[in-house]
Amino acid sequence: MGLFDRISTLFRSNINDLISRAENPEKMLNQLILDMKTQLAKAKQEAASAIADEKKLQADAEGLKKQAEDWERRAMLAVQENRDDLATTALMRYNEALQGAQQLHETWVRHKAETEQLKGSLRQLNDKIEEAKRKKNILVARAKRAEAQQRIQQTMAGMGDKSAFESFDRMAEKIEDIERKALAAAELQQEFSGDDLMQQFKALEYKGTTDQQLLELKAKMGMLGAGKGEAARQLGKGGETVHEAEILEEGEGGKPA
Repeated sequence: MGLFDRISTLFRSNINDLISRAENPEKMLNQLILDMKTQLAKAKQEAASAIADEKKLQADAEGLKKQAEDWERRAMLAVQENRDDLATTALMRYNEALQGAQQLHETWVRHKAETEQLKGSLRQLNDKIEEAKRKKNILVARAKRAEAQQRIQQTMAGMGDKSAFESFDRMAEKIEDIERKALAAAELQQEFSGDDLMQQFKALEYKGTTDQQLLELKAKMGMLGAGKGEAARQLGKGGETVHEAEILEEGEGGKPA
């Protein structure tokens, strides 16, 4: 498994674990970004080590190539000096160095391709982390909105229970019933308290008082003679009912009919 594959597997494991026990979305998102940065830092360290190995392979390949070139020059020198035995030995070393250099070069080429791919993966990972940081505030806002909607739905579901409203209506009816009973008791108390005969006379006296006030008002307005008005007041004070018709007839004929 490659380095980037190991990092991706670790990320998925950490994310799934955090999501499964997430309680505070904002806190969990911050923790996820922090974990991503931590893993990215570790990945950069491993990538740096891989790049260092790749550069060492390159240097070793170039070193063996230089050795091959040096043995080739020695072989040429031996030929010039008619030392074919030394020239043959030098050519053997040349071939060994050249073969080693070619092998290291091929290994370096493959390793360099892997390190370049690793660099690209790290750049993508860094871009994803930056994108996650930008999206975090939006996700937090969405999480808070979802929580608010959930609380509203729970409240509305609680209000759907009619027991509280029915209890309130029953209490209102009970209060109204108590008020009706209190009014009925007051009416009974007023009707049956004291002497009924006295109550009737009080009503007559109240009516007489009103008739008296009417006669006094007419006298004040000049519709009755002063003496007759005074007599009417005296009659009213005596408790007798004085009718307006009788007074008018007395004024016209001098005597009641």
